[in-house]
Amino acid sequence: MKASNLGRRHFLKAAGLFASALSFSGCTNPPSASESEKPSADRPNILWITCEDINPRLGCYGDTCAITPNLDKLAARAVRYTRAFATAPVCAPSRSCLITGVYATSLGSQHLRSSVKLPPRIKCFPEYLRAAGYYCSNNYKEDYNFTAPNAWNESSPRAHWRKRAPGQPFFSVFNFTSTHQGQINGSDEEFFAKYRSKLEPRERHDPAGITLPPYYPDTPFVRNIWARYYDLITFMDKQVGDLLGQLQADGLADNTIVFFFADHGLGLPRFKRTLYDSGLHVPLLVRFPDKYRHLAPARAGRSTDRLVSFVDFAPTVLSLVGLPVPPYMQGSAFLGPRPGRPREYIFGAASRVDEVYEMSRSVRDKRYKYIRNYMPHLPYIQPSEYPDRAEIMQELRRVAAGGRLTGPQKSWWLPAKPVEELYDTQTDPHEIDNLADAPKHNRTLRRLRKVLRQWIVETRDTGLLPEAEMHIRSAESTPYEMAKKPERYPIQRILAAADLVGKGRAELPELIKLLADGDGAVRYWAALGLAALEKEAAPATEALEESLKDEHPDVRFVAAATLCKLGACEDALPVLAKGLQDPRETVVLRAAREIQGIGPKACPIALQMRKAQARCRNADGAYKNNNHAAFIDWALKYALANCAQ
Repeated sequence: MKASNLGRRHFLKAAGLFASALSFSGCTNPPSASESEKPSADRPNILWITCEDINPRLGCYGDTCAITPNLDKLAARAVRYTRAFATAPVCAPSRSCLITGVYATSLGSQHLRSSVKLPPRIKCFPEYLRAAGYYCSNNYKEDYNFTAPNAWNESSPRAHWRKRAPGQPFFSVFNFTSTHQGQINGSDEEFFAKYRSKLEPRERHDPAGITLPPYYPDTPFVRNIWARYYDLITFMDKQVGDLLGQLQADGLADNTIVFFFADHGLGLPRFKRTLYDSGLHVPLLVRFPDKYRHLAPARAGRSTDRLVSFVDFAPTVLSLVGLPVPPYMQGSAFLGPRPGRPREYIFGAASRVDEVYEMSRSVRDKRYKYIRNYMPHLPYIQPSEYPDRAEIMQELRRVAAGGRLTGPQKSWWLPAKPVEELYDTQTDPHEIDNLADAPKHNRTLRRLRKVLRQWIVETRDTGLLPEAEMHIRSAESTPYEMAKKPERYPIQRILAAADLVGKGRAELPELIKLLADGDGAVRYWAALGLAALEKEAAPATEALEESLKDEHPDVRFVAAATLCKLGACEDALPVLAKGLQDPRETVVLRAAREIQGIGPKACPIALQMRKAQARCRNADGAYKNNNHAAFIDWALKYALANCAQ
């Protein structure tokens, strides 16, 4: 496909955003089951078996370290997808996309964790199944970044297809958390008691036999952690076998289409939270019983290299059961009687995770991956409370501090990122050799750059707004609806400003000019561009001082932090201290993170930091919530630690 011919309709089809041509009336509320939509005797049950934090590190995908007999047996009876990808490298935005068929970046649900509202016409797709007579159960994780009170007949640790009415078709989800990153921590004794003791000796992984990725240092501790992860995958494999045994015992295997997939990549550094394949590439197995074999794209036991994205899952389930696909869904069915055209591209988004701000986007075809880092001045590994607790991160930091990293192990620890990254995943599956500056790949770079930019604009990516600003602009509606209005969200102008960050001192005059733009988001990116220039931003001191009075909090805070780093803290620190008192937690978190980044220069407002921390907790000491309140406390904990040094 030539980039010059990438028209709107062609682009939407190629990217997989062109939903089913079937019309769908009554999108404001879930449709009632008309006679034509009532489940018939040949409608399949659908079972989703999901797990957390793994790539295709299974025997059926050729991983010789993996011990996964149950999944290998399932794969022998299923279609195995070799190019299935999450839309985000962390759970909540991935799950919000799975349950709606809409990118998290369009919904405003891209931050981990947060809370947004959905527009009335966008539903969780199980609502359409329920209206058509299906029993829908979820066992039990939701984590969508929004509430979904009507999605399920039951969502709990006890939810099960067995609670449906006799003969009622079902859609059931079982999510296994045993492979989550949090499970690899603790002493060897604790891990043995909880997991390894449940495995036969032949099922336990020898650290010496693990093949490490080239960007990991080879130490005994690293090998032990990787052996633990493979043990967890084997433990999860047993859980899958038990669940499939229940399906067989209930006499339902011949009437049920089974999906198995993970929510994103491995819960290890340089995997989860990143837009590399290590963060987005997931296993996907789909087993069709004989009576539904005509719906399968290949024979049992075969594989397909069709590109599949999480945004395609909702329309695919609706297609399999014969229901129309709502026009707002941005994906395309890859199964069913009328699957959509195979997509040419899949997209990924990395945004704020916990207290760590980030803004990177990616596009991938079957061979090449392009990543655009909009905050290139920030390192790949930023200080972050939750991953920093993990023993594997502590080990990696220890090795890095000792100067023992070699080759590709070093790049992950650099103080900044490139603006653009391009990888040939065929010759470089670990995505180590950045080809963005290679002349022979310039045509590919320009093509993917254009496709990604068009996707950002077409899907109205709300990530170009800082989080607090997104909520401020959408206070009277929803982020999705706000972003559709050009007067509320002039995305082209904002994107043009974001493009300047990290481009060097030559952009200084334009950044100073944009600090006076009429749109707060444009001014935010201008301030961020100046922050990225560090000491070279000194000529913008006067303009930054004027920005301390900006009506938009993110602009004020970035300007204040930049000024303080330039040595002008006297007027800047009071702006950040006042930000800690704001009633809006999204505002306070940004102020706290900027304060943390200043380092010891922020110590004069230590008292205000401690008071802000206290406001994050209830009288019993528990956090007021496990998203922004916790993240504010974490950021300020690091900021105060800077003062103690």
